Amino acid sequence: MTDALATRPMDALARRIDDKRDDLIALTQDLVRIPTLNPPGQYYRDICDYLERRLSARGFACTLVRAEGAPGDSETYPRWNIVARREGAHPGECVHFNSHHDVVEVGAGWTRDPFGGALEGDRIYGRGTCDMKGGLAASIIAAEAFLEQHPDFAGAVEISATADEESGGYGGVAHLAKEGWFSPERVQHVIIPEPLDKHRICLGHRGGWWAEIKTKGEIAHGSMPFLGDCAIRHMGAVLDAFEETLFPAMAARVTEMPVVPEGARNSTMNINSIHGGQAEEHDGLPAHCVPDSCRIVIDRRFLMEETVEGVQEEVVCLLEDLKSRRPNFEYEIRELNRVIPSMTEKSAPVVTTVAEAIREVLGQDATYVASPGSYDQKHIDRIGKLKNCIAYGPGVLELAHKPDEWIGVTDMLDSARVMARSLERLLLR
Repeated sequence: MTDALATRPMDALARRIDDKRDDLIALTQDLVRIPTLNPPGQYYRDICDYLERRLSARGFACTLVRAEGAPGDSETYPRWNIVARREGAHPGECVHFNSHHDVVEVGAGWTRDPFGGALEGDRIYGRGTCDMKGGLAASIIAAEAFLEQHPDFAGAVEISATADEESGGYGGVAHLAKEGWFSPERVQHVIIPEPLDKHRICLGHRGGWWAEIKTKGEIAHGSMPFLGDCAIRHMGAVLDAFEETLFPAMAARVTEMPVVPEGARNSTMNINSIHGGQAEEHDGLPAHCVPDSCRIVIDRRFLMEETVEGVQEEVVCLLEDLKSRRPNFEYEIRELNRVIPSMTEKSAPVVTTVAEAIREVLGQDATYVASPGSYDQKHIDRIGKLKNCIAYGPGVLELAHKPDEWIGVTDMLDSARVMARSLERLLLR
């Protein structure tokens, strides 16, 4: 990078992005109107086809990759991803923008069409606007503006839209990383436009351990429960033990990671679901039975200062203690998934570059944070062996997965300017 570039105003590139405001809005709305719900994994091919049409028309070489054999992949719901690459006029490094295209269930409480993409003032509403189709749209606009302004750049620009981040990313970035798409030989810088706010650089995320716990009982007539053994009561004892022992212990642990929001600097656990007894999948009254099975799914988020082995042992020891004290208590536990915490150094090239761009474009110093939940950096780090990766994108994190989710147009434009400025710093000679 030359001294002239370091001091040159970004006015021409900024004006290009400003001129694309209407295009940015329309692109975001188009993406939101493709209801890529996960589960089950709907319309993944549709959104990849849409992006292929747009990006190939702008000189990107596009590859559609199906994650055959990945969790959730089937002929009914194939896991499709797209990787688009635009080569520069000279050799150089590759900057890759990765966004997931799947969104979570709608849920209750919406006052707007969740897939309508309504524009109201400065906000676009809809499921996935914030998390993270707004970020995807901003990265596309940033890349297109940069390429128009600097057709003789050195290196390559890549944009990917990938599947299943909301369910672990195994049909998306994990599969691409295994296939070498994120190897340090072909990609040197990765920016993931997750909604962490336009002045924040996200260096990484906490770890996660998911498990299913089952308690067992004995079926009997509901009018004579003393002849059976209620599995739900056994599970109630598990939940009581969590409340009395595990939750206080987790609340006492605080990480040095810059996790936001503040409450996520502690260890946490969510009870994802609970199921017990006979399924009531009919209109009539249930049968009179003592339930002989009950199960819960737990989502335990842990800190850099903890180990996944210690997290698992803590739960198992609690269950074993119940087994030693509670008559007829039997349980099964099965790990569903594990994610190790990931953190990029502040001195990494992509971190320092984006921090400089934030200072120049927004007129303030970047804030460094870590995410309370994991995102696809884990696969780029652990499988791809690429450490030079951050999350940076527009949006308010607390809006993710909420009813009436929205993204600010001004925030998207500002983030696009930061992304484009970062491309100038990394890819111009």
